[in-house]
Amino acid sequence: MGKVLRRHWHPIAGVDELERSPTKPIRLLGEDLVLYRDKSGDYGLLDRHCAHRRADLSQGIVEQHGIRCFYHGWQYDATGQCTQQPFEEQVDPAGSLCARTRLKAYSVKPAGGMLWAYLGPFPAPELPDWEAFHWANGFVQVVFSEVPCNWLQAQENSIDPVHFEWTHANWSRRQRDDGAEYVPTHTKLNFEEFEHGFLYKRVCEDTSEEDPLWTIGRVCLWPHGFFLGDHFEWRVPIDDENMLSVTWSFIRVPRESEPYDQQHIPSWYSPIQDSQGNWITTHVINQDIVAWVGQGRITDRTRETLGASDRGIALLRRRLLDDIDAVEAGRDPKGVLRDPPPEGGLYLPSDHREFFLLGLPREAYLRHPKWGRLLTQFIFHAGQPEAVRAACEVATGVPMKRDGLIDL
Repeated sequence: MGKVLRRHWHPIAGVDELERSPTKPIRLLGEDLVLYRDKSGDYGLLDRHCAHRRADLSQGIVEQHGIRCFYHGWQYDATGQCTQQPFEEQVDPAGSLCARTRLKAYSVKPAGGMLWAYLGPFPAPELPDWEAFHWANGFVQVVFSEVPCNWLQAQENSIDPVHFEWTHANWSRRQRDDGAEYVPTHTKLNFEEFEHGFLYKRVCEDTSEEDPLWTIGRVCLWPHGFFLGDHFEWRVPIDDENMLSVTWSFIRVPRESEPYDQQHIPSWYSPIQDSQGNWITTHVINQDIVAWVGQGRITDRTRETLGASDRGIALLRRRLLDDIDAVEAGRDPKGVLRDPPPEGGLYLPSDHREFFLLGLPREAYLRHPKWGRLLTQFIFHAGQPEAVRAACEVATGVPMKRDGLIDL
């Protein structure tokens, strides 16, 4: 499975993180690496430890081109090639040792306010450039959380419609009021495969087959993403027992605030436990995280009891096994893009795409049963920084509520 995941690009940091500090230690797919931005603005991703005496390059000095070890000054470019060895050059003017010294290096590209890494064989596939990254008149933020469980436990959430009814509605209501009524239950599910993953579709007791969640559905984005119209989620493997949760959120500004051109996409880290070590359960993705980590670092699937609602889980697992077979046979796995994306990005189905493209007047927006609440409260992650909240309020012209228990 590691070989499969190395055929894909992974979001690993916010572009603004390296504007605040030019180096960042990264653990990805079981490897310890350093991500950096040099003075020319180029990015690099190298083995975290200098080839000389294994000093930590996340403490290194960025130069015009590349990064220099703070310990003895050995310098590397983005390919991992050593380009300077200050003392060694005095005794070896020909630079034979320098020419032989190279660190492991990987590709890095920016997209959507995030930095993406590719750790696989060449030729590298195209970096996915989704249409939503190009939507106008929206406030975007990127949120990270480190989660102590295997990535697949989280990704299976992306093709599990019924959990919305219980994790994000019934559980929230019972946390607030142990006598609260349960929400309408699911009555019908469907799953369809397409080139970028799977679509799941659902009907509840209070909806019909005319509802966009049935006619359009939501995207289990291959191999480790989720697209819900207004936001993406990715589950990036740190190693076998830990993952990086990445959320890209788009909040459409009201028409009165158009045109809005966001000059800076903020990224921030969301806590998953409070100061007493208790799991945070107030926000949507925090609630998901409690479900994922409760299964253990790597859940024992031989002890599961799957039912009819888990048909999507079975489809996902079978496709992953097919991907393993494909890679072993020298073929690309599902979701690898070889053709450059079209201008304006790759289209994905969205149950309210017209809203994101055209927007609503402020009063109609605030009255909307779904989008109105997203305008007034960041529901996905706890701990939104005040500066990010304030920037969103400036963009939309609408005051936001502070953190509280989310009930969908």
